[in-house]
Amino acid sequence: MKSHKFAIAAVCGMSLVTAGCITDPNTGEKTYSRTAVLGAGGALAGYLLGGLIGGKTARIVGAGIGGVAGGVVGNRIDQQIKELKEKTAGSGVDVTSDGESILVNLPDTVTFDVGSSTLKPSFRATLDEVAATLVDYPNSLIDVYGHTDSTGSDAFNQALSERRAKAVADYLIARNVDRRRIMTQGFGETQPIADNGTEAGRAQNRRVEIKIIPITEEDVAEAKAQQ
Repeated sequence: MKSHKFAIAAVCGMSLVTAGCITDPNTGEKTYSRTAVLGAGGALAGYLLGGLIGGKTARIVGAGIGGVAGGVVGNRIDQQIKELKEKTAGSGVDVTSDGESILVNLPDTVTFDVGSSTLKPSFRATLDEVAATLVDYPNSLIDVYGHTDSTGSDAFNQALSERRAKAVADYLIARNVDRRRIMTQGFGETQPIADNGTEAGRAQNRRVEIKIIPITEEDVAEAKAQQ
């Protein structure tokens, strides 16, 4: 995803977190390793991906998440990213991270027909793989975001983005991802990542994003203390 790749490059240029940036030996692409950053003095929480829909506290308690030990959560994030990339290779799905969260970008061209919120049958096998990974890593919360290009009215785009986010969330739930972990939000055309003046740019802007936020044992303890 173009904007996130630029943001990762910018983060990797900052002296505080340079040690947390790694280069994929196959593609040469720079990514952000939470494991390495923790060793360098702590990650920049939410630098690229922002906060959770509705916050953590009630969602952690409601989903009954046990959390991951703080000392191993970085390794878990890196391992989940590796598995997601392997399982979605060649599908058009893009997996990025800010070191605290994972963002899975589902491009419109392979996920939905233009103007539709019905998942393409050809994409379901890939989404099955994403769902299986979410089941294998249960100690996380999941946000699903819908986005559109600027074609059409604001009201139409907002409603379409909401329906698409819900369609992806419902599919994940049908594949045994605990519904209590998932929330959805539509952003309509308000968060473009490319130029809406070109067809290529509009195609990038039409997307659904799955944000995965690992929860630590400390997060769980804090959430329970706030009840």
